[in-house]
Amino acid sequence: MKTVSQIKEPVAHEMELFEKKFHLFMSSRVALLNKITHFIVNRKGKQMRPMFVFLVAKMVSKGEVNDRTYRGASVIELIHTATLVHDDIVDDSNQRRGFFSINALWKNKIAVLVGDFLLSKGLLLSIDNDDFDLLKIISVAVREMSEGELLQIEKARRLDITEDIYYEIIRQKTATLIAACCSLGAAAVRPGSKDVEDMRKFGELIGMAFQIKDDLFDYGDQKIGKPTGIDIKEQKMTLPLIYAINQASKKEKNWIINSVKNHNRDKKRVNEVIDYVKSVGGLSYAQIKMKEFQSEASEILQRYPDSTYKASLQLMIDYVIDREK
Repeated sequence: MKTVSQIKEPVAHEMELFEKKFHLFMSSRVALLNKITHFIVNRKGKQMRPMFVFLVAKMVSKGEVNDRTYRGASVIELIHTATLVHDDIVDDSNQRRGFFSINALWKNKIAVLVGDFLLSKGLLLSIDNDDFDLLKIISVAVREMSEGELLQIEKARRLDITEDIYYEIIRQKTATLIAACCSLGAAAVRPGSKDVEDMRKFGELIGMAFQIKDDLFDYGDQKIGKPTGIDIKEQKMTLPLIYAINQASKKEKNWIINSVKNHNRDKKRVNEVIDYVKSVGGLSYAQIKMKEFQSEASEILQRYPDSTYKASLQLMIDYVIDREK
């Protein structure tokens, strides 16, 4: 059985019911919107975020879920989908998961409005059901994701990202949404409990490890072949690169920064930077940090009694750093 199927198994029934509810939550009186949302739903990914919501909810409540759990999972998926639609416009991307993006098929104006529609649907789903605690969790996540993106853009202009700033960027950009999923899962079934904050921290740690793993993909791997160097081409300061700059002499540092700033389209130069990062231990350092975040997440999980849900969440932690893409 594939790892994702194993992770999903204890909440397979909930995920099936969630799919049906999610379709209803996305519906509109406008035919064009229904056509586009139908297109989105039929090209969904692994749906890890709703899985987090259900697994956490069932772990902290000894197997119970309620209507709030389904609404929490739907809100997170609506908001996440809205951010993806808007991201594709910002990045001028024509593809998403191997399919045409919304902006590629229906142009930017419609894509912006679809993203706004999904965002408002998510907010209203919480407001209409008085789920104000869940709404606060997701609203904080949206604010932090926006701030993280803008902080990265600001720092990319000068390439002066320290390791601490890097962690703050990935915490906001990537980890905050996974933290919100886990926090929502706990809040849906045990509002006001210590589990809400514990699970938020748990999700944040997984998100940090997840992003560092993404950074490492840019430097290649035996399983995925040659290095891509995409992050360098996009002038993104990743953890292996930041570590390498910190180890470099003044001359080497100037060469790296000049390469990333002014020669990021030169394949030979990009590969030279990748080789340098590897030679000074940038990848090893990033792997150590990734495993530290993984270990901290596992420690939080160990506070809970053994269950199939806990086992699936442990499998999720391992999958985040063992995945091949």
